[in-house]
Amino acid sequence: MSATSVQPLVSLRHVDKLFGDNQVLYDINLDIAPGEVVVLVGPSGSGKSTLCRCINRLETINAGEVHVNGELLPLEGKDLSRIRADVGMVFQSFNLFGHMTALENITVAPIKVRGTDKKEAIELGMKLLTRVGIPEKAHQYPAQLSGGQQQRVAIARALAMNPKVMLFDEPTSALDPEMINEVLDVMTSLAQDGMTMLIVTHEMGFARRAANRVIFMDEGRIVEQAPPSEFFSNPKTDRAKDFLSKILQH
Repeated sequence: MSATSVQPLVSLRHVDKLFGDNQVLYDINLDIAPGEVVVLVGPSGSGKSTLCRCINRLETINAGEVHVNGELLPLEGKDLSRIRADVGMVFQSFNLFGHMTALENITVAPIKVRGTDKKEAIELGMKLLTRVGIPEKAHQYPAQLSGGQQQRVAIARALAMNPKVMLFDEPTSALDPEMINEVLDVMTSLAQDGMTMLIVTHEMGFARRAANRVIFMDEGRIVEQAPPSEFFSNPKTDRAKDFLSKILQH
């Protein structure tokens, strides 16, 4: 839980999630404060990505409640669309529209969903491409971009909706090693600018550097959470110690 008395921007209460008979999240309680950067770590299959996807209803929950900016996330309808527009999401696969240029990928949602004027949307799109370091790629198509460049376009596209919180689901896991840092650098600068972020990642160096809090998940449960300095140097649970001993040796 966040120690702050400020109303959390994201709040999960007693969230359970099942796929058929297989329960993948158990009684998840989590608050994310405005401006907080929370990194979710844990072994594959521990429920991290599913938890991330439950926050904007890409996965429906079986029990509990999700609140975004003080509002209960409904199952469907206009209110869901409105609240969901405040939640930016970046996936491990870039999900860009192949028939649109980088700039068009960024401007389509503000124009169609927010009703932004096209000229204004293009100005914003160019600002955001500059923000992620690739303004010269504005008129190129995804197939002409490297994986790292595509992911930076995907981040710019999410930012174009002016979200209150950004969710990142393993944003670097599909990238070649030399491209990982260019994406992590953009995410680090977002963190420094005060963007509220929940990030599922295996990049422990990034977690140490950018997170306010690290949450360790295993078998669908939140096992442990602490500031990165504490989590990495002095994990409290045997499961976290075992996990860190395996990944920090490399």
